[in-house]
Amino acid sequence: MRFAIIDAKRADYPITVLCRALGVSRAGYYASICRPLSRRAIEDRRLAILVRAAHERSRRTYGSPRVHAELAAAHEVFVSRKRVIRIMQQEGLKARVRKRFRVTTMSDHDQPIAPNLLDRQFTAEKPNQRWVGDTTELLTGNGKLFLAVILDLFSKYVVGWALSPSNGSCP
Repeated sequence: MRFAIIDAKRADYPITVLCRALGVSRAGYYASICRPLSRRAIEDRRLAILVRAAHERSRRTYGSPRVHAELAAAHEVFVSRKRVIRIMQQEGLKARVRKRFRVTTMSDHDQPIAPNLLDRQFTAEKPNQRWVGDTTELLTGNGKLFLAVILDLFSKYVVGWALSPSNGSCP
């Protein structure tokens, strides 16, 4: 691992400085360049190809348990699941997590229901005659935000909008 770091950073820093910082000898580094790959490293490269192929065949949905099972069933490759995990991490392969369905509408309430004034007539003859609005939930890195937008049906322009951390209050 140390020699790989030196190899990656040798364009930016002198090899002597890198070897000293990582506590390895220069001779050891240069010997590692000429050294052939170990049997395990060669087998890991072969496994990485098989793991990537199994992951791609699943449309990137399989995690390590299913990839491990497919390697055993389809290719008769018997390795530990921890090895498959390590190879998937090295290759940057992750299973696509299924998004769980969550009900966000509470229709069982005692609040009055607003009358349908537009009756599905989404046209207007002049500006500011009919406005429509809606809210949507946005997922950000800092959590959920709610966006409320008001449109003029004549021009289809946004009359106003508001962004809030809660759906029931104005900013």
